[in-house]
Amino acid sequence: MTQTTPTKATVAEVMAELADLDDPKARAVNERHGDDHGVNLGSLRALAKRLKTQQELARQLWETGETAARLLAILICRPKAFERDELDAMLREARAPKVHDWLVNYVVKKNPHAEELRLAWSADPDPVVASAGWALTTERVAKKPAGLDLAGLLDVIDAEMKDAPDRLQWAMNHCLAQIGITHAEHRARAIDIGERLEVLKDYPTSPGCTSPFAPIWINEIVRRQQETPARQV
Repeated sequence: MTQTTPTKATVAEVMAELADLDDPKARAVNERHGDDHGVNLGSLRALAKRLKTQQELARQLWETGETAARLLAILICRPKAFERDELDAMLREARAPKVHDWLVNYVVKKNPHAEELRLAWSADPDPVVASAGWALTTERVAKKPAGLDLAGLLDVIDAEMKDAPDRLQWAMNHCLAQIGITHAEHRARAIDIGERLEVLKDYPTSPGCTSPFAPIWINEIVRRQQETPARQV
């Protein structure tokens, strides 16, 4: 089958093309990260670019339950078109890490119900759902911190991050690092929490990449930010 999916395509046509794009080597790599699909993400984005925005098709692709189809749905949907309950249901269905991450970052963050969902998800007993709430909180810490109780967030992180399940722990750690990076008045405490809890301290980091261990992460990004103005002089 040649890849000639038209801009307006049926679910069956798109699913057939996704099946053609499935590659065993890509699947093996993706499965190591918990994602059960074999479509190269570059090919997926190229298909999305060809299809352009199609909200109804996006909803139909999501309903297939297939990971690659759901990733494509996220790329061709209208983020602001989803209702709050619809996004809540989608998030709870999104168990593949890449689908979860893309849904939060590409859709929920752009949706008018993002703050309401942030508050609801952060307190959810499901750690995967809660991790989405913390991801949205991290976004606010960085971009819209007004009204956030940053000291209170640090209290929760200090008390709960050490024993949190992996994905929730990762999200809380990101929030910890973001508080330390963007809010100098809380930096010393954020670093202290990271040093005491030692979460991700031994996480393997590739050369040239910044460690996710919060004290190293905070200090490195702050150092870079401080160097940038000097280079512009």
